[in-house]
Amino acid sequence: MTEVHAVVDGPAPAQAGPDHDRPDGHDPDARVRELLGRMTIEEKVAQIVGFWEKEDGEAVAPLQGEFADTGRLDDFSRHGLGHLTRAYGTRPVDAATRAAWLWRFQRELVTGTRLGIPAIVHEECLTGLSAWKAATFPTPLAWGAAFDPDLVTEMAAAIGASMRALGIHQGLSPVLDVIRDPRWGRVDECIAEDPYLVGTIGTSYVRGLQSQGVLATLKHFAGYSASRAGRNFGPVHAGPRELADVLLPPFEMAIRDGDARSVMHSYAEIDGVPVAADPTMLTDLLRERWGFDGTVVADYYGVAFLNLLHHVAADNADAAAQALAAGLDIELPTGDAFLTLTESVRAGTVDEALVDRAVLRVLRQKQELGLLDATFDDEPPGAVDLDSPEHRSIARRLAEESVVLVANEGLLPLPAGRRVAVVGPNADRQGALFGCYSFLNHVLAHHPGVETGIEVPTVLEAVRAEFGADRVTFAAGCEVDSADRSGFDEAVAAASAADVAVLVVGDHASLFGRGTVGEGCDRDDLELPGVQRQLVEAVLDTGTPVVLVLLTGRPYALGWALSRCAAVVQTFFPGEEGAGAIAGVLSGRVNPSGRLPVTLPGSAGAQPYSYLHPELGEGLNGTNLPATPVAPFGHGLSYTTFTYSDLTVPAEAPVDGALRVSVRVTNTGAVAGDDVVQLYGRDLVASVTRPVAQLLGYRRVRLEPGASVTVELTVPTTRLAFTDRALNRVVEPGEVDVWVGTSARRDVQARTTLTGDTVEITAASPRWTTTDLR
Repeated sequence: MTEVHAVVDGPAPAQAGPDHDRPDGHDPDARVRELLGRMTIEEKVAQIVGFWEKEDGEAVAPLQGEFADTGRLDDFSRHGLGHLTRAYGTRPVDAATRAAWLWRFQRELVTGTRLGIPAIVHEECLTGLSAWKAATFPTPLAWGAAFDPDLVTEMAAAIGASMRALGIHQGLSPVLDVIRDPRWGRVDECIAEDPYLVGTIGTSYVRGLQSQGVLATLKHFAGYSASRAGRNFGPVHAGPRELADVLLPPFEMAIRDGDARSVMHSYAEIDGVPVAADPTMLTDLLRERWGFDGTVVADYYGVAFLNLLHHVAADNADAAAQALAAGLDIELPTGDAFLTLTESVRAGTVDEALVDRAVLRVLRQKQELGLLDATFDDEPPGAVDLDSPEHRSIARRLAEESVVLVANEGLLPLPAGRRVAVVGPNADRQGALFGCYSFLNHVLAHHPGVETGIEVPTVLEAVRAEFGADRVTFAAGCEVDSADRSGFDEAVAAASAADVAVLVVGDHASLFGRGTVGEGCDRDDLELPGVQRQLVEAVLDTGTPVVLVLLTGRPYALGWALSRCAAVVQTFFPGEEGAGAIAGVLSGRVNPSGRLPVTLPGSAGAQPYSYLHPELGEGLNGTNLPATPVAPFGHGLSYTTFTYSDLTVPAEAPVDGALRVSVRVTNTGAVAGDDVVQLYGRDLVASVTRPVAQLLGYRRVRLEPGASVTVELTVPTTRLAFTDRALNRVVEPGEVDVWVGTSARRDVQARTTLTGDTVEITAASPRWTTTDLR
């Protein structure tokens, strides 16, 4: 298990272990079992619930207003407390002031409750610590576009260090849902449509966060992103093969290879069974097959939803009993359902052993964190720089690596001296750079008049700084999601007087219908929101060359734009340094190197669509509606050119072995640049249908002009594993096409044959492709 260091005073934390003695005879659970043995039922239940101190009018969780006030914290926690919910991220509060309050509260738990056990403090950290004046990094979809696991680890470690300094023990990230339908509002929280890319990037985030003594929480286990018609909370009808081969692998990687310490259940029902009440998911798969020994926490109000939304429970007491029996350990954000367990145990309707099982898991985790020895007698942190130069450097590098140049008819980079008209609703709006779980869009939206608290140049400001303010004019043209075209004339006039028009369009991220993307902000179509397309077309009609810059949380249908715009730049909410990254790409100061982590769709009618489709999923046979995308997964242009040569693939490899692949990459252009070498494969004949392309491995490399490097990839054959007709995960013998490409489309290719008998993969089977350079 990854060592998790104490985040408060006290000795180094003990390793968490299974429910049995170690071979040396020492019982790692002796202390927590002794503690459990002294607990009353009230004290036990207190350890498996959270408390959330909310204010009227806040709406940062689904159906938040449907739940009654849980009272005062000191009354609620008189028997102890398992989790303190979002101490920093619910409203704009000074971090030092809040830390002083938090230390006092934890000290009161230590000295004022019978058992003296502090609470685990958890917080959102999807794009950085969700706290006022904290750094806001690119959204996860941008992590996927960067194809840079090491940089994501560095980012997560920086986030974790800020959390640790403020006494926060657990982060509610990363999201490992594989994108299945871009109409779904939570696409901007996800990493990619490829499970291997999601798994490698997500596990890298887990490693970075937990390196700082902060527990990572995998979301949302599992199937959430496969909701019918891309509707949030929609039912999921994924078959067992799609679940096993596409939706589950990232979670397995983060648990087995990243030792993630917590998992959050999905709100979804899969084939009629809500995950929160499904022991086959939360116990059989997660713990017995994968060996997970951390805690399963509820998505906010998810236990009560078994009663209120799923109607598989008669009341909250029934919901609590079902979730607890299934393997859910901690109810968040409060105890709306689990607080009923006290009476249920006394009435004999719930076995107290199930409560004990959950409490033991919580106590083990508190022991890992050093909380069982913490006194909080030390001084809380004073001023903490949550947006340090280190944070901003990481944010800048990740933003720059995530910008995807989708199309370029020779217009970019723009030479100095051009008159530039910056047009569009996202050009001069800070919130356009951030996703729905950023503090600005998630919390500050409810506190108008409060300053952002961090430096966030808009795209307009960054372009003026890059090209000279006297060379840049501006017109918004319209709002993000409005039918008002009254600003079109001003925008057309500005574009007509310029040498080039930079149109900055896209999304406004928010929650529950208040935005165009984000949790509960789903779409029927994939057109740009409002009248933005009409604005772009009006500017195109002027004849001025147009650079279309997209600040979005999902891919939109852009075939019309690619055929008319001189250049198209796609960004996915690139964070506080994102505007400078965009301006740098426009000028050529930054050579774009992002690659699409999700297909650019041809139409909404082709959804759900993934590049991981079998041949008949292309819509080219037996139908008049092809599903052809505008740009494939992995696509992205550069201001230099790269060529691939000397692809070496073994003619044969054992089914239980590895493919050792090498390829020579040369920068044949005039400027330095980064390439993302992408290795794909296709199983030509299998016992079940297989996708026409599958990412097997990748490596980002930087090359000076004329330079070459050989990239060696060792691909375990388990990267080609799938679920067979008997629902076993296997590797079958047979021919496999292997190719390296600038996207999922083929560039240089070869064929190999896997030899031997079919093998079933096990927990010991390797899951990662390793890479080396020479």
